[in-house]
Amino acid sequence: MKRPLRTLTCAAALGATSLGVPAFAADHHGHQSHQPDEAYAALIDRERNEIGHARFQQGPTGVLITIQLDTTNEGATGWHGVHLHQIGDCSNDDFTSSGGHINPSERSHGLLNPEGPDNADLPNIYVHEDGALRAQIFTDRVSLHGENDAPALLDENGSALVIHDNQDDHSSQPIGGAGARHVCGVIEAAQ
Repeated sequence: MKRPLRTLTCAAALGATSLGVPAFAADHHGHQSHQPDEAYAALIDRERNEIGHARFQQGPTGVLITIQLDTTNEGATGWHGVHLHQIGDCSNDDFTSSGGHINPSERSHGLLNPEGPDNADLPNIYVHEDGALRAQIFTDRVSLHGENDAPALLDENGSALVIHDNQDDHSSQPIGGAGARHVCGVIEAAQ
């Protein structure tokens, strides 16, 4: 009888913790739990329609990027290059106002390039036939505020997330053949 009771008690405690019940969520040593520092970007297409968003969470060793978008553009289906650009500006029609890649190390472009990757390089993302994209990407080559000596996304001129028309081949210069900039989002600190 004691064993099932312990299991039930443990399960109840775990359930209460996952629901955020204050009595179980509080640290018994009196320390506050630290929520990750966050930033967001509203993602717009070249027609200036908001089609999604990206969330940036600073972790102990890098940034977790969660991207969600829905597009009605018929040509969007398939793999697309996605990069982090050095200026928080999506005002130009072709999104070139976001500047080049974040690359203070001046490394070559490409996750598969022996002289790379640069700080902005990320894996390709996939848009499904219904126009939906859901992706999570982790990178240790940038940070939100300069953590771990990685370039800061939220520096004085900001930065942007850019999704390109084509797939990135992860080796050719300067952007892996990813083509024109199709989606852009200015990365801003969470309020």
